[in-house]
Amino acid sequence: MKICIVSDSHDRAEPLAAAIAEAQRAGAQAVIHCGDLIGANTLRSSLQLGVPIHAVHGNNLGDTMAMHGMMAKTAGLLTYHGQDAELELGGRRIFATHFPHYGRGMACTGDYDLVCCGHSHIAEIIRQPNIKGGQTL
Repeated sequence: MKICIVSDSHDRAEPLAAAIAEAQRAGAQAVIHCGDLIGANTLRSSLQLGVPIHAVHGNNLGDTMAMHGMMAKTAGLLTYHGQDAELELGGRRIFATHFPHYGRGMACTGDYDLVCCGHSHIAEIIRQPNIKGGQTL
């Protein structure tokens, strides 16, 4: 399963929807947004694409009540998890958070196949050694 991983859209709805649409064309079946969406309206055009979105908040919370209200109206297309999320997508255990230091700590547990985080505005893939003797992406 291909997953679109995005973060730090900061109320920029059009570039977010464009990134998700491009990922959808490449085969993405789900989206993980690692925080700093800010406003619920940031997701309106992205939700029209029909790809399930899992979102956590970051240090720029915006209106969490509006986010929960939008989630209630999407019939399961949007899941707003709060501070962090434990997911199973495509048979993989995934942890999502906004903060890299928290993400790295969770990767060290070896409980997840993939840990996603945002905040740094830098796209990178790290293989984190974990306490189970393996590596977590």
